[in-house]
Amino acid sequence: MRLFDLLFYLLLLILIATPAEQASGVLTSQGSNNTHPSSAMYSPGCPKSCGNLTFDYPFGIGSNCFRNPDFNLTCNNTTQHPKLYLQDLTTEVIDDIDVSDYGSINGFIDTEFSVRFSTAISMRQGVDVYDMSWKAPGRSFTLDYVELNITGCNFDAYWLDQDINADVRLCRVTCPDDAEITDKDARQNCNGTGCCSIEFETYLRAFQLKFVLHNRGELVPNTNRSSLWDSINVTSAYAYIAWSIVDQATCASTLDNRTNYACVSNNSTCYDSLETSDLGYLCSCDGGYGGNPYIPNGCSRDKGYNPFEQKVNCQRSCGNISVPFPFGLEEGCFARKLFHLNCTNVTSSSLQFDDEHQVAYININEGLVGIKYRSIYEQELFRVYIPKQPGLYIGSGESSSVQWAVANLTCKEAKQNYSGYACVSIHSICLGVNSTEGYIGYRCKCMSGFQGNPYVQNGCQDIDECLTPGICRGVCQNTVGGYYCTSCPDKTQYDTTIMHCTPIKRQNLLLGIGIGLSGGFSILLLSLSASVLVRRWKRDIQKQLRRKYFEKNQGLLLEQLILSDENATDKTKIFTLEELEKATNNFDPTRILGRGGHGMVYKGILSDQRVVAIKRSKVIEDNEISQFINEVAILSQINHRNIVKLFGCCLETEVPLLVYDFVPNGSLFGILHSGSSSSFSLSWDDCLRIAAEAAGALYYLHSAASVSVFHRDVKSSNILLDSNYTAKVSDFGASRLVPIDQTHVVTNVQGTFGYLDPEYYHTGQLNDKSDVYSFGVVLVELLLRREPIFTNETGSKQNLSNYFLWELKARPIKEIVASQVCEEATEEEINSVASLAEMCLRLNSGERPTMKQVEMNLQFLRTKRSNSCHVVQDNSESEEMQPLLCTRAESRYETFDISLGESSSSKSRYSQRLGESSCSLEHDFGSSFGVSR
Repeated sequence: MRLFDLLFYLLLLILIATPAEQASGVLTSQGSNNTHPSSAMYSPGCPKSCGNLTFDYPFGIGSNCFRNPDFNLTCNNTTQHPKLYLQDLTTEVIDDIDVSDYGSINGFIDTEFSVRFSTAISMRQGVDVYDMSWKAPGRSFTLDYVELNITGCNFDAYWLDQDINADVRLCRVTCPDDAEITDKDARQNCNGTGCCSIEFETYLRAFQLKFVLHNRGELVPNTNRSSLWDSINVTSAYAYIAWSIVDQATCASTLDNRTNYACVSNNSTCYDSLETSDLGYLCSCDGGYGGNPYIPNGCSRDKGYNPFEQKVNCQRSCGNISVPFPFGLEEGCFARKLFHLNCTNVTSSSLQFDDEHQVAYININEGLVGIKYRSIYEQELFRVYIPKQPGLYIGSGESSSVQWAVANLTCKEAKQNYSGYACVSIHSICLGVNSTEGYIGYRCKCMSGFQGNPYVQNGCQDIDECLTPGICRGVCQNTVGGYYCTSCPDKTQYDTTIMHCTPIKRQNLLLGIGIGLSGGFSILLLSLSASVLVRRWKRDIQKQLRRKYFEKNQGLLLEQLILSDENATDKTKIFTLEELEKATNNFDPTRILGRGGHGMVYKGILSDQRVVAIKRSKVIEDNEISQFINEVAILSQINHRNIVKLFGCCLETEVPLLVYDFVPNGSLFGILHSGSSSSFSLSWDDCLRIAAEAAGALYYLHSAASVSVFHRDVKSSNILLDSNYTAKVSDFGASRLVPIDQTHVVTNVQGTFGYLDPEYYHTGQLNDKSDVYSFGVVLVELLLRREPIFTNETGSKQNLSNYFLWELKARPIKEIVASQVCEEATEEEINSVASLAEMCLRLNSGERPTMKQVEMNLQFLRTKRSNSCHVVQDNSESEEMQPLLCTRAESRYETFDISLGESSSSKSRYSQRLGESSCSLEHDFGSSFGVSR
């Protein structure tokens, strides 16, 4: 019976110890986990590193050191720097595999690590299609994110989408001009020439790519060219693999079969994984515990605090910032890795946690650290992450002060381990640190009446409260940790003025001295007050004057236009005069950029470091004020890459100010007509591109904007060029807003001679064809490289448009255009642009093309030019035909947004300027404009 009773009670204990509760995919494990062995037994003596990389179980090297074959690692020690590979021996691990976890302290479980892989495909003669595939090195892994660099020459890369059973083109790679460029050189830019880059942001078990060659000639063996022309190389620039335990699909399924249960540590918890395609689960230490939940007794309470310095004479300051223990700057000078700081610059007191967080101060007694954020994105949440360390900092972007604890223990737990207890000073106490997410840990503080550092021996020193004036109305006696007061001695009394006991006989003298000093201070105070009042009065006068100018310049109306108009850009701002004075160094004459048709332009730098151009009207007339308000109203509704960006305006001066984006390379007029004073000249390709961009901006103003806009002062000096020589149409002071149902407006004639539409000049009727005429003059400038009003051979002034139309009838166009244009452009291109300019300059506005037709014609010419290649014969070297290098048109990029998680279709986005084929475009333009082909 005794044996039977013993067996009965043993069975009862096992049943009680078996967990029987399950909640929302989370399975909690206590001590019973150790009674259920995993598929592979953990061995404490297994390797934990390969070179400078570390890892932990369930990953491992060698037998009985990993959970299952998926987690089998291989360390290649034959290279100069050892390399770590996953079980497929091709996927290289390039980051630590950290499986440690600190429960709810860090708030997340990191199940990703960085890898890299590459594939080289050799090209074969007569083969134009090649395939490449990648598969995850085991069911436990999923590719979370990858960016691939594909190098080679003249091919298209496709994604084989299994959901829609179709190929999706990702990118195109063209051959570089230089035959000696290597794969490494091409990958540095990876802009479509010799290399293109693609990325996937979804969970993948495998993917397949296809490469289709185009315009491929015969392979040339044994040449000096690099392998870029003979192979396709696919290399991961960034790749992250997520992992989970996939023995069971979820935590709930482990209740049925727990023989392979991975969460073997006491105080560990099971979580369903959502990161791998085969689901599975992950393990985490319970709140307040940290370590490796996949090994027995891996989750434990925090034991990482060392209360004693291991090094003598530690540096304890960085510039003017004190760095007391437990913080430190050197190894052996801090209590744990979380308190290791880096003094990057002693002169500027640059003390840093990491690249994003800079320390302003450390307050030991209050448990605070002052933080200066180096990036606005980091202000949302303060977190210092150190592997295998608990999260002991509490802070956010709402405050510059961050609380901290020394260890994730309660005060009771900390005192039980005296060798690791942080409060080593005699007169110190232990305090708990809490946050909205729960208990964080404990910190130390000096007792009341003491001050100093509680984390070092004898660090808390007595405060002499008697040094505080007026603490007693009598005699103060200091004690250890406190003080007490006694009455003043005989023949003395307490003097409230000097807050000391003084002899009674000296009271009258002291009273007189006190009255004299008080009178002197009163006079000084009155003088200072009068000075402050005068300065405030002058400042108020300036404010009133600025307000008067603001109202005179129709500021209230402009505020309503900007705030109430839903089409206005969000960033349009009304600046104060003080901001712009600071930006231009009080409108220093050295900041003047030039004088426009409607005012003077200064260069300025705003407080947010934006470089701007500040336009100041040169007259103070009512019609100029109206033009100024008109320009702000127009530009606040316009957002186009080829129209100058308006940041805001200032109305607090007699002269209104406009704040534009700074365009550094001046105007098209300045470059075209600078003559020999400039070493830079625009190529024919640049001229076509700038003309097309400016035409596109004017077409947008006429037809695509929310309200039609007639510029009314189109000229080459109002076409600015940014750092990339991209066209920016500017100066809208003469522009007019036109209701959508009107074709023209009647206005006072305004514009620039040489560009002014003759029909508009005689009738006063402004329409969109007036801008077309002015743009035609700009095209003639690009062809002839002459100013709109120039001096001819006889010394008289002549109109450029009249000269062009007259000479066009009298002699061939190639004899009229500039020599540079003849050298760079084909005869067909010159004839096309000249024909387009001639149509824009027709006297009858009804016979002129629209800006849309002008832009499409110019874009067609650019596309046709980019697809052509001239071949010349090199008579000096051989009789073979040598292809000349063609100037390529600017690259058109195609971007894809692939969502492999959707079952219905794979979405892609791309942009292209011409919707029709080259043949149909050429036919349309030829029939519409009479352009020669």
